[in-house]
Amino acid sequence: MDKTMASATQAVADIPDGAALAVGGFGLSGVPDALIRAVHEQGARDLRVVSNNCGVDGRGLGVLLGSGRISRVTGSYVGENKEFARQYLSGELEVELVPQGTLAERLRAGGAGIPAFYTPAGVGTQVAGGGLPWRYAPDGSAAIASPPKETRDFAGRAYVLEHGITTDYALVRAWRGDRHGNLVFRRAAANFNPLAAMAGRVTIAEVEELVEPGELAAEQVHLPGVFVQRVVRLTAVQAADKHIEKRTVRS
Repeated sequence: MDKTMASATQAVADIPDGAALAVGGFGLSGVPDALIRAVHEQGARDLRVVSNNCGVDGRGLGVLLGSGRISRVTGSYVGENKEFARQYLSGELEVELVPQGTLAERLRAGGAGIPAFYTPAGVGTQVAGGGLPWRYAPDGSAAIASPPKETRDFAGRAYVLEHGITTDYALVRAWRGDRHGNLVFRRAAANFNPLAAMAGRVTIAEVEELVEPGELAAEQVHLPGVFVQRVVRLTAVQAADKHIEKRTVRS
């Protein structure tokens, strides 16, 4: 029952080339930076990442992206990462853009064993009709485009069929966790982390504070340990290493 690992390096050691990773975080909030850096040091390549965004240049998933380790991204947002945009537009990176709420539900559905669901999000757009560039050719045309999706009417309203997502591994960050893998997320870090954790067949959680089983009251637990296979306790320095994308202060 003790799922703790000695280090992030040990926890990610078996992630192979070509693995699919669901990664928590939103912008730079709740990003599993220690695990991402460990994957970078480990050397896995050709990774297929599912995450809301791909970090920023040199931070978060931007570390793996900048070193050419990611071949495909399923996400909702590109804007704060110039290298992401460059690789996508030059045809080096395959990108499936998904409406943010749809992405959240696809991860949750995959983790809950639901193969597919209908949603009104994207009806009447290229999300449903197909044609979104997944990969660009050198001449700027779409080398690979999204296929059309099944649509269906319910009570006079159109819906599009979306498939649940499961991945080989998931990397997440939590505020507190116990040795059984029960996790608590703090404030904005409770973004895509619980959903990514559900989608991974092997979920690895880095926690700022590790407690003993029984110290977390049942009503405090945001994600039960059944979804988590490995737990890594962060050092005090790692836990405090939190960056802000755009700092805004009053004069």
